[in-house]
Amino acid sequence: MPFELPKLPYEYSALEPHIDARTMEIHHSKHHQAYVTNLNNALAGTPGEHLSIEEICKNISKYPAPVRNNGGGHFNHSMFWTILGPATGGEPEGDLLAAINSTFTSFSEFKAQFAAAAATRFGSGWAWLLVKDGKLAISSTPNQDNPLMDVAEVKGTPILGIDVWEHAYYLHYQNRRPDYVTAIWNVINWAEVAKRFAAAK
Repeated sequence: MPFELPKLPYEYSALEPHIDARTMEIHHSKHHQAYVTNLNNALAGTPGEHLSIEEICKNISKYPAPVRNNGGGHFNHSMFWTILGPATGGEPEGDLLAAINSTFTSFSEFKAQFAAAAATRFGSGWAWLLVKDGKLAISSTPNQDNPLMDVAEVKGTPILGIDVWEHAYYLHYQNRRPDYVTAIWNVINWAEVAKRFAAAK
């Protein structure tokens, strides 16, 4: 089956004032849709069209650049929509918070290190919280790469990813990427991140 654009689990306006409705609409219906369309075109008639996006990412070095760029774009955004949500934010709980505290000393220190990874990613890319060898780690990737890919500098299972491409924030924040990263903590769905953490362990 061809890949499809996933439906957003909330309205485009649901994350305001932190992420504006117009940005969400363009980001989801135009940018993500383009990745899906281009990925399906790139895989048409190849064995890859029958694989999951996770399997494709794990062996991305075997695919041409259009699959890497658009496959990464589809995987990353599909995850991104689920780890955001209205009436969320705050702090994680339970095992996830305990792991964050033991790895980074505190939740506030984790946020500082994550924000640094997001702010210092040159050009377009993503910042990640991932599970690597059973432990948490922070990384960033260029373009639409992610930690699942066999070409990633830091490999593992991503459980939280923040899009720092300008299309994710420019209408509202212009060139103030750090302000966008600060604001996005208000709409992180920690229950979803915790679910991904439990599965990745």
